[in-house]
Parts: sequence; C-alpha cells; structure tokens
Amino acid sequence: MCELLAPAGNFQKLKVAFYYGADAVYLGGKAFSLRSFSENFTDEELGAALSYAHERGKKVYVCANIFARNSDLAELERHFRLLGDLKADGVLLSDPGALRLCRRVAPDLPVHISTQANTLNREAAAMYRDLGATRVVLARELSLEEIAGIHAHVPELELEAFVHGAMCISYSGRCLLSDYLDGRQSNRGECVQACRWRYRIQSRESKSLEWYDIEEDGRGTYILNSKDLNMSRYLGALRDAGVCSFKIEGRMKSEYYLATVVGAYRRILDGGYTEALGRELDASARRAYTTAYALGENRATEDYSNLPSESRCTYIANVLFSRDGRVGVEMRNRFREGETLEILSPGESFGREIAVRDLRDGEGAPCPDALLVQGTYSFACPFPLQAGDMLRRRD
Repeated sequence: MCELLAPAGNFQKLKVAFYYGADAVYLGGKAFSLRSFSENFTDEELGAALSYAHERGKKVYVCANIFARNSDLAELERHFRLLGDLKADGVLLSDPGALRLCRRVAPDLPVHISTQANTLNREAAAMYRDLGATRVVLARELSLEEIAGIHAHVPELELEAFVHGAMCISYSGRCLLSDYLDGRQSNRGECVQACRWRYRIQSRESKSLEWYDIEEDGRGTYILNSKDLNMSRYLGALRDAGVCSFKIEGRMKSEYYLATVVGAYRRILDGGYTEALGRELDASARRAYTTAYALGENRATEDYSNLPSESRCTYIANVLFSRDGRVGVEMRNRFREGETLEILSPGESFGREIAVRDLRDGEGAPCPDALLVQGTYSFACPFPLQAGDMLRRRD
C-alpha cells in the first residue's frame, strides 16, 4: 500500500493533514529545515507531534536537509540525538556530512535522502543504501522509466516522489538565485522564491553567446517560473515504477489547501482517478499544472504568467461542532443568511450543500451576516458534520 505524505508547517496543519487522509507528514524543527519561514516545531512540539501521530498509527518525518557548515555540526548532533530519543520515523538529509554524523550518533534513526541531494541514477541510490539510508526522495527531473530502472537496481530501497505542488526551476530546489539577489540563503531555508520574480533579459553580441528571441508582456518575462506539479492521473504508473510514498509539497500553504489537496489524493489512492477529483484540485489557488518530466522530455514546464489561477472556491469556515441539527463554525471569509455552502470533508458529507438558515452569532443572537473573522457562528444543518470539516463557497 503506497503512503500519502503531506506537509505540516505547524501543529494545526499536521492535524488537518491526518484528518483528511495523510498516512504521514514531513515537518521541520526550528533549525536545519529548508522552510525557515514556516512556523515549524519546537523540541517540545516535535515530541507532541510524534505522540499524536503514533497514537493514530501515523508517521512523522523530520527535515534536517540544509547544507551544513562546521558551525552547525554540534547543534545538528544534539538534534539527531533528540530525534532518535523521540522515535522519529525518519529524518530527511541532503548533506553527506550530516548523514555520516547522524548514522554515528543516532544509528537507529531511519535516514531519508532529501530531494535536495538530486538523486538521478541507480548508482547514487545504491550508494545511499550502502551508507545506511532506508529511503530516497527522488529528483523531480526523473521519468517513470528512469524511476523503474532505479527501483530494479535497488528494490530494497524505498523510493519517494513528489506528486503535487510548487516546483523550483533549478535541480530539485538547489538554487543560488535567492543568495545572489537578496542575500537570503536558499539552501539553508531562507529562499525568497526569486524564480517567481519578473525579469527582463538583454542580450549583447558576443562570440560565445547565442541570440534568443524573448517575448514578454507589460509585466515582464517569467522564464524561471515553474508550473505546479500534478501527477494525480499517474499515481498507478508511479506505483508500478516502484514509488512507495507520494509526496505533496506545501509546508507554507494554508490549512484549506491541505484539506483540499490531501483529501483529493486520498480519494484517488483509495478509489482511482476521476474527472471530478481532478477538478477538486482546482478548488484552491495554484499555478498552471504540469507533469514535469515523468512522461519524458518536457519543454513546457514554465508558467509565463506568474499569476496563480483563481481558486474555484472560497474558504468560508472551519466546523467546530455539530449537534441538535445545528453546526457551529469559526469564520474565515464572510458569508450570509441564505447563502449555499459546500462541505469539504474526508467523510460521507463531502460535496454536499447547505443553505445557511437561522444564522446566529457566538452569543446565540440572530445575525444575517457573518462579518467577524475567526468569529464563531452557528446555523441549521441537516448533516452530521465533524470537527475538522470545512465549508466553502463555489465561485
């Protein structure tokens, strides 16, 4: 059975990911992760997250995939010992020195090789196996045929692959643009997504340079801006190629994004791809989609607009409780008496519609308009919803 692996930028997002069907999450501590601008987890929260997951039969993988300097090594050693003591299900590494250190000080801690290591061939995968890794997160640049070749060479090594979300324009995220242009070290967790910026390129005649026609509109030329990955139609092909863990990108994405995307992939894994579930992946903001290089060479991976496609839905509220024919919610976007809302849920209520009737505020007073962000409201509901379900409006 293949694993559905989701991002968790904080504890609440971890809970959302598990509720909507993730088998495992990946997250970062307060240091050594490549998402420094996500909330991430303190040492105490890491322990609580692992307990929460293990009580539910779920797994937690911890990212420590920076490219380390000498000054990082003492604290990295402490971090690895902590993860070993907490019984983390795995640690993601990219730096060979960090791998060597981890194997020495926390030999029972499973090691996963991060996509930052750019594993592109069977010999690299075999080397990581020989060094004690149990899993490799494959580079996004591989085709299904190449993945199958790696699996055939090292069948005992678990293969993980990204299936959905934003991609870097550089090899598997090993980027220097942010460092050069803004002083933020992208390979140490501080990426400012410089590849999403607008660029105007001027060519000057030189014996060593070729001329290229560059087309642009008034906003600029987005030659470095990648489309978003979407492999939802091809999970079976990935599984047949040897992938055992399907990874969703997005530790800095919203709870609503997680609920939508994780929920859709859970249903696809359990029941197969349908056009309706494919459309569900359009229900949150995104860029144009691509399958990258999974199906072979692809020269149409850039998104020249840099404009995220508008979500087909507006995130309205989180469900807090459901009893006595009423639902209590915490508001995220304005809604009114008489509106029709749609249920986002991992359960049987998924996709059902509710007409908002007898809307009341947190004090129980009638109110025609839910205006207070994160305010509590309730209204009549014929369906038995669960805390953790969400409500949205089709736009």
